[in-house]
Amino acid sequence: MPRSDKYWFPAKRYGWGWGLPLTWQGWVALVVYILSICLIAVFFEPHGHPFIFAGLVILATLALTAVCWLKGEPPRWRWGKDRQ
Repeated sequence: MPRSDKYWFPAKRYGWGWGLPLTWQGWVALVVYILSICLIAVFFEPHGHPFIFAGLVILATLALTAVCWLKGEPPRWRWGKDRQ
């Protein structure tokens, strides 16, 4: 089993998905995502270009999800502390 300190994003304690980053690489990925959403909003205003805006936001979100999937803990439904 891989060591957990190599993960950029930890699994959420409750639910499915990932939490805030653990490493500087994860924080960079999150900041790049936020900046990309801001740039998309500036260059393709939602009220002026709604379909282009939505498509680019979806692409950016899929890219962040791919990074989380590749560099984060394996996702699964969690109910708090793991029972062992």
